[in-house]
Amino acid sequence: MENFKLPIGIYGITDSKSGKNKDLITYCEELLKGGVKILQYREKNKNIKEKIEEAIKLRELTKKYNTLFIVNDHIDVALLSQADGIHIGQDDIPVSYARKLLGNKKIIGLSTHNKEQALKAIEDGVNYIGVGPIFNTETKVDVCAPVGFEYLNYVKNNTNIPFVAIGGIKENNILSVLENGATSIALVSELVGNKDTLNKTKNINNLIHNFLSK
Repeated sequence: MENFKLPIGIYGITDSKSGKNKDLITYCEELLKGGVKILQYREKNKNIKEKIEEAIKLRELTKKYNTLFIVNDHIDVALLSQADGIHIGQDDIPVSYARKLLGNKKIIGLSTHNKEQALKAIEDGVNYIGVGPIFNTETKVDVCAPVGFEYLNYVKNNTNIPFVAIGGIKENNILSVLENGATSIALVSELVGNKDTLNKTKNINNLIHNFLSK
């Protein structure tokens, strides 16, 4: 997919653990009503049958709200649910193989943690990269140490690839992430773990857009 641009604002990610047993479809609709224009289905502790069923439901929901739908890791789930693309990590299926399976019309995002990984991702032809973790995060158990703003600034100032800042980002620290050049920002537990996901999402999305419109 040429000339891909990440939507400005919140990059939504699902996580049932952070959701504290809230219904996934319900809180995802709250994310979408709150203004999220790209949603990633990321569920590490569910079986493949559950993942396929939920992804198909979310694909229909994201179509209703004109939102991009991304599946984490599983190309089979992405294909079966007719997702817009996948997001993979450094230890997942290589980008070249993912592209062969998905074709050129699908989005491929890749998590990166340093300059070398970013440059390799660009060389491999991914559509966007994840930059992080910016801060400490408890959402993922196998995550590397925080990269802070140095790597974020490198990507912003030395590459043209779309990127999403991720990792431990909350309402109380998001301004610093915006000040360092991010326009697409992933939040997980801050949104899905909140009792009022809808209004929390609206407030943070408005904060992002108001900052960027200055």
